[in-house]
Amino acid sequence: MKKCWFPVLCLVLVLPLLLAFGCAGGAAQTKASAVSVTCDEFTKQKDIVKDLSVTSGGMFTVTLCSNGSTGFTWGQNSTISDPQILQQTDYKTVAAGNTGGAVGVPGTEVWTFKALKAGAASVSMAYSRPWAGGEKGVQTFTLNVTVK
Repeated sequence: MKKCWFPVLCLVLVLPLLLAFGCAGGAAQTKASAVSVTCDEFTKQKDIVKDLSVTSGGMFTVTLCSNGSTGFTWGQNSTISDPQILQQTDYKTVAAGNTGGAVGVPGTEVWTFKALKAGAASVSMAYSRPWAGGEKGVQTFTLNVTVK
């Protein structure tokens, strides 16, 4: 009877370790990249260009400071130089958290992209007031993406 417990004990001790290492390996392979630009960065420079390298099939996000209370927006749709290489999959606005009751506090706009195949493409956005006669391109953002 004692001999039957040894394989069970080994299984109980080793199985959680195998599962933990297996799950950790999978999470590392699907890690998404992120690029963000703060309001302070746009105060110092109105036209910002960044570079990013991702693997084919990978996902990445772009987060830009935005203050909708001013009437300015980056806009839901980004401009992608080569839609066969990059695809926008999501967009959302995020209100500022914990403003302490202050109004007009900047939040962010967030885009999610998928790298479809190897190559190079750029993503660009312009911070504008979207109505006729509104200011256009007050700030710009360009992300040069290399997909491996």
